[in-house]
Amino acid sequence: MRILTGIQPSGALHLGNYFGAMLPAIQLQEQGEAFYFIANYHSMTSLTDARARRQYTLDVALDWLAAGLDSQRAIFWRQSDTPEVTELAWILSTVTPMGLLDRCHSYKDKAARLSPDDLGAVNHGLFAYPVLMAADILMYDANVVPVGRDQKQHLEVTRDIAHKFNHIYGETFVIPEPRIRDDVALVPGTDGQKMGKAYGNTLPLYGEEKALRKLVMSIVMDSRTPAEPKPDADKNLAIQLLKLVATPEVTAATEARLREGGFGYGDLKKTLFENYWNYFAPFRARRAELAGNLDHVEAVLRSGAERARAVAAKTLKRAKDASGL
Repeated sequence: MRILTGIQPSGALHLGNYFGAMLPAIQLQEQGEAFYFIANYHSMTSLTDARARRQYTLDVALDWLAAGLDSQRAIFWRQSDTPEVTELAWILSTVTPMGLLDRCHSYKDKAARLSPDDLGAVNHGLFAYPVLMAADILMYDANVVPVGRDQKQHLEVTRDIAHKFNHIYGETFVIPEPRIRDDVALVPGTDGQKMGKAYGNTLPLYGEEKALRKLVMSIVMDSRTPAEPKPDADKNLAIQLLKLVATPEVTAATEARLREGGFGYGDLKKTLFENYWNYFAPFRARRAELAGNLDHVEAVLRSGAERARAVAAKTLKRAKDASGL
């Protein structure tokens, strides 16, 4: 089994990234050939600060390695170090219907959030994002792609493109399958919407204790007093987040206290912060070690790119041969 996933370096990684994509990917690296990349080409659809992109790319590398990615077991690299992927994206774009891309929610959602005067910000890269994503996946003959529920549509587009190419030019690409953890497929943000950098509602994986505590304590609750019972405790945003970072016993006990009454939202958020902070303590320690040895991090990425390119070259040749190039 070959597994592939990537994460954009467009800001600090957060709980949604970790539980929706990183943790499933790290667990899967024990079960097959793992190909994990930093999607810095994709970040260009929304980020135009070159210096920030370089820093975010390094941050993602540190975050992944600190979270448990094993560079001996998994191939880990920067997307831009494998230029074959952009060539394959062009080839795939020639069999991709415009209507297929026009229906993609990432494009439609961004367009809907902009005023008519800002429509230039909805660039071709954003519109064609699913084709580059298809190239990322098909380039490495991935069987399994761990994704958050919000990316499921893009994987379906990848499958459609692969089927179309195979139909026209003969069996060339492996058809991938999504791997979604239903329990954490959609991690809520601090405002109750899907957690995402674009919404400004994230809880970062790393950061200063004081700033992270302030973020957690700023989560808005309803107006019920501490004394009032909360029979709908399971729907509480802080409880939903607590389930990700606390033991089932801690979560059950906290939820029970909330249902009974006499347990305020302030105490609930303190419980959430303590468990959130402690959950990522080992990751913070490992990340600090890696940040002190950036030559090692760079060597991991360079080695990963060499291994990835060896596979990419074969797939690209297969696609070019099939299509008469």
